[in-house]
Amino acid sequence: MNQCTTVAILPPPEHVLALPAPGHRPEAGHVLCEVGEGHHGDHSAMLWDEGGRPGSAVWVRWDGESVRLLPLPWCPDRDPRNADDACGLFAGHPSGHGWEVTDPTEEAVTWDLALWHPHLFR
Repeated sequence: MNQCTTVAILPPPEHVLALPAPGHRPEAGHVLCEVGEGHHGDHSAMLWDEGGRPGSAVWVRWDGESVRLLPLPWCPDRDPRNADDACGLFAGHPSGHGWEVTDPTEEAVTWDLALWHPHLFR
C-alpha cells in the first residue's frame, strides 16, 4: 500500500522562537504522514527518537483542527520475512506495518534513476 500523502505545515514552537537572534525568525516546516493511505484517524509523522527506549520516539499527530506532539512506544511487530526489521511505526498504528507501506515519492525517484542510470540497478 502507498504511504498517505497528507502534509502539514507546522509553525516553530514558542520555545524555539525565543532562541534565534533578533530579526531571524525560524520558518515553518512541513511533515508528511508516514501511515498507509486510507487510514482512519490522525495523520502521524515521527519527529525524533531519543534512543529506542519505550515511549522515546516523539511523534506529531494532526487532524484538520489540532496538532499534538506525543511520545509513543514503537510497534513491537517484526517483518515476517526478516525478523531483524521492525515495523518503524508507533504501537497501535492504523493501516499496515512499516514494511507494507511504500513511499510513492521514493518509488518514483528510484524508477527515474533506474531509467537514467540502469547500471546502478541490476
